[in-house]
Amino acid sequence: MKMNVFTTAAGAVAGRRAVRDPGVVVLRGIPYAAPPFGADRFRAPRPAAPWNGVRDCASFGAVAPQSAELPGAPVWSPGDEDVLSLNVWTPDGDGGRLPVLVWIHGGAYVFGSSAQPDFDGTFLAGHGVVVVTLNYRLGFEGFGHVPTADGEEARPDNRGLLDQIAALRWVRDNIASFGGDPGRVTVAGQSSGATSVACLMAMDAARGLFRRALAHSAVNACATPESAARTTAEVAAAAGVPATYAGLASASPKALVEASDRVAEGYRRDPGSGHRHYDPAIYGPVAGVAGLPADPLTACAAGASREVDLMVCHTAEEYWLLDAVGSCAKVTTEQQLTAFAADHRLSRSLPADYRALMPGASVNEIYLAVYGDLMFGEYSSRLAESHARAGGRAYLARFVRRRDGHGAPVRAWHCADIPFAFGTLDDENVRFLVGGTPGAADRELAGRMAQAWADFAATGDPGWQPVGSVTGDAVRIWDTSPESGGSGWDDFREPWRAPGLPLRAP
Repeated sequence: MKMNVFTTAAGAVAGRRAVRDPGVVVLRGIPYAAPPFGADRFRAPRPAAPWNGVRDCASFGAVAPQSAELPGAPVWSPGDEDVLSLNVWTPDGDGGRLPVLVWIHGGAYVFGSSAQPDFDGTFLAGHGVVVVTLNYRLGFEGFGHVPTADGEEARPDNRGLLDQIAALRWVRDNIASFGGDPGRVTVAGQSSGATSVACLMAMDAARGLFRRALAHSAVNACATPESAARTTAEVAAAAGVPATYAGLASASPKALVEASDRVAEGYRRDPGSGHRHYDPAIYGPVAGVAGLPADPLTACAAGASREVDLMVCHTAEEYWLLDAVGSCAKVTTEQQLTAFAADHRLSRSLPADYRALMPGASVNEIYLAVYGDLMFGEYSSRLAESHARAGGRAYLARFVRRRDGHGAPVRAWHCADIPFAFGTLDDENVRFLVGGTPGAADRELAGRMAQAWADFAATGDPGWQPVGSVTGDAVRIWDTSPESGGSGWDDFREPWRAPGLPLRAP
């Protein structure tokens, strides 16, 4: 098979035509930074070493240390160190400078990779966009706080975010060789990847590296310095090492992954452990430290990156996925529901308000609806609205597509929107998310969503009115029926008006 060769600052790279579309060239596993281990462990990313000759970029790079085994994706093996790599899909022979979309995967900051089959960039590249996906440090390696004593070199917090910034710098310096326009970069992500995007908007180190931001299902969870320090103490104890730089560095990446899993499982098994019991994601960006002075919602309200166009989307039934895969606690009694509200500092009236909006719903369904809006729906909406009120341009969308199919219905749940925007509906590994073989209406929806992403990346306008518009409804509803332009927006935001939105630390 003929290879297409491109030049980067570190050396030449070769890619091949994509199987799904021979008009697209794909390159996988391009290093954007040096392996973050050995002497570089817990440090900010360092430049990748240059190479001679042409590097054959046929395979995805190693994934970051994690315990997850995801369908269709590679798994991490101890000893895999060259984990800071990215992938490029580019239309072949376009000749112009195309908009660029840089994708940051989700996974609660502890799992996932750019090699997941739902993130194949071929379909989007076919819409005239150069697509970049990347790996970054996860778990303790990427987001654990590393204490340092006097005289020791400080190890920065938020190393995973610094990796993302290093990848964006690579895009700035190299993407023109792949037909991309470094002046029209959109940074995009889903779930923890979406909150990473929102954090990048608040970080001076990322300023000027992207023009637009796209956030699907941003999650309401940033650590405080105090909560990050507590997590470090818990993980160090579980690993059997001192909670010091020397102690943590003496533990292997595998040991810290296993220790983190034990800490999370301890919260999962303990109903009296507070908000972490319900879905024990113990890591997140540390806000209020050097590099990230405030959480994203506060930063947006203060006008951080008001010059960046922002597009936000969330799904209508986010937490139903977490319930279906068993990653969140069951709440089946009124007593448990009351405890849940108290553990998350919610108004006592919230469950009752939702019950009035959901006649006939079970206690667990009310819990999932409230939890989904606390962690994703209301938080995502407020990011867009805060950005708009502070002078930025923001767009808001909601994904509501459901499918009855056989057995239990496939809901408009967390992650279901992404295979539509990436056009990866036919991959067997995403069938669970979307409910089996896609139909004609599903493919039409995928085309509309991908075109909206491409248009936003190109012009900053996805095709509907921005938040705050006086000329029409400013919420796009994504469904297999013709979109209503916002007429399907419901009353579930009203209960949040009075109590506000508690910000949750992991």
